[in-house]
Amino acid sequence: MGSAKGKFIIEMRDALTDKLMEYRELDNIITLDASILCAMMFQAGRAGTAGLTMLGVGTGATGSLLSPDAPDPRQRRLNNEIARKAFSTRVFRDGTGAASSIPTNIVDFTTTYGQAEAVGPLNEMGLMRTLDDSLTPHPNPDTFPTRNLTRDLTLYDILANYLTFACIAKPNTSILTVTWRLSF
Repeated sequence: MGSAKGKFIIEMRDALTDKLMEYRELDNIITLDASILCAMMFQAGRAGTAGLTMLGVGTGATGSLLSPDAPDPRQRRLNNEIARKAFSTRVFRDGTGAASSIPTNIVDFTTTYGQAEAVGPLNEMGLMRTLDDSLTPHPNPDTFPTRNLTRDLTLYDILANYLTFACIAKPNTSILTVTWRLSF
């Protein structure tokens, strides 16, 4: 059995011409809190425990704009979240990458930010389980690298995957599509 891993695929296109402005594929980390979320979901009868619900993007990666500090599995929230959005699709994939009609160990979560959404110098993002379907953040109060293990995570958004990357300047004339592939 392989270990869990994440892959990030980003595509930014001009809204008028559909011209590809940016394309990247990178690996990301699965945070330590993802294991707590999995345990919550595996516990029979645990009320109110949903799977991953949204993608958040931000401008708060530490380090330089072109080479930010590597992500750390202890991260509990984005450093400076500017937008979040529910997934537009969730798709199981087989070993060749083709869509599967049955559950597999690979799942893609895709989110598209329109022209007026997530505008700015993006350099961090993460998959999260949110407390509800609203766009209101309920961030864990721990500030990296603090990680209080006695904190009840059922009261906060849970960051399951986190990625820092060289700045992508998203103008309000572009459409940004992010697909996050998790393999278990």
